[in-house]
Amino acid sequence: MKKVVTATKPKLRLATDALAKGSSEAVPSPASRAFAAKPAVIKLDDEDGRLRALNRLEILDSPPEHPFEKIVELVCEVLNVPICAVSLVDQDRQWFKAYRGLAVSETTRDISFCTHAIQHPEPYIVEDAARAPLFADNPLVTGAPNIRSYAGAQLKTKDGFAIGTLCAIDTIPRAFSEAEIAILTKFASLVSNDIEMREMASYDTLTGTLCRRTWLDCAMHEVYSARRSQAPIAVFMIDIDHFKRVNDRFGHVVGDTVLKAVAETAEAELRKSDWFGRYGGEEFVAALPGSNFLNALAIAERLRTAVAAMRLPCIDDYRCTISIGVADVGTHESDIGYALERADQALLRAKKDGRNRVQAATSAAAACRVAS
Repeated sequence: MKKVVTATKPKLRLATDALAKGSSEAVPSPASRAFAAKPAVIKLDDEDGRLRALNRLEILDSPPEHPFEKIVELVCEVLNVPICAVSLVDQDRQWFKAYRGLAVSETTRDISFCTHAIQHPEPYIVEDAARAPLFADNPLVTGAPNIRSYAGAQLKTKDGFAIGTLCAIDTIPRAFSEAEIAILTKFASLVSNDIEMREMASYDTLTGTLCRRTWLDCAMHEVYSARRSQAPIAVFMIDIDHFKRVNDRFGHVVGDTVLKAVAETAEAELRKSDWFGRYGGEEFVAALPGSNFLNALAIAERLRTAVAAMRLPCIDDYRCTISIGVADVGTHESDIGYALERADQALLRAKKDGRNRVQAATSAAAACRVAS
């Protein structure tokens, strides 16, 4: 049962009405109430991390999917509201994965109710938008779809980010009951679970890293961003040296342990902004947005050293090492494939020259000159 917080309890912050000066900081008002959910850990002060978490899900602009469509139908029916949406809050917009009662599939973020909802750990309630200073002049209130009351339950990722809401909207002022907010919150949990199940298909089940397809999609997104901003980006092709010997000598269960250990070490050495994935077998890949060629080589050497320093009891005194091919992505390149091919050729040279080393590929600029 959720605890109703009213304006008579000033120690608790209300979730909806705001100062007339336009701040999203909530203050007591007869136009709004908040329903304080069971305390939840949500990262409210890391917008860059939140956007990365949203993009990692690869759900934006995806086609309709039955589980989400069914939930918005049920919310409309159970809560008796004309409008419901699974709203995902992107950098400059809110996009609706599923919706009922709306004529558009997205709006700009600056007029979004949900952008305020994700700034709070508890369900966000507006009982009368026309009387709430933060929303009274909002075009979604003064015009279609004529929002008057709003209830939004946050959609939370497993790593603690609120990526959007499941929202129920009415065209008349309305005081949502504790029971109704509890129902909406449970439906939001179902949406979050469905999103998580969808996400799991994007990860390698053994190592927990991105699978090949997902990594390629994420890397391509970074390439597009780098081209727009003329920023550098580099890629690694990584291979565990003599991995077949590990499997032959110690067995495949130990081989799996080695794969997981290498993946964990790599992710610890790479930056939060880097994308790391399993390419297949004992091969891994990494994309390093913002890293020029020299920086990437230094990071690769640090990674190689860290793996060589690992001590795994399951392989006794056997030393696990990796070889890495490093390539930069040219500003003229629109596909990650060219850089991956150069990194793969560099990896082959590293293995040919004795393994346990970092090998620089031909630079993108030099490769372009040769090709021309």
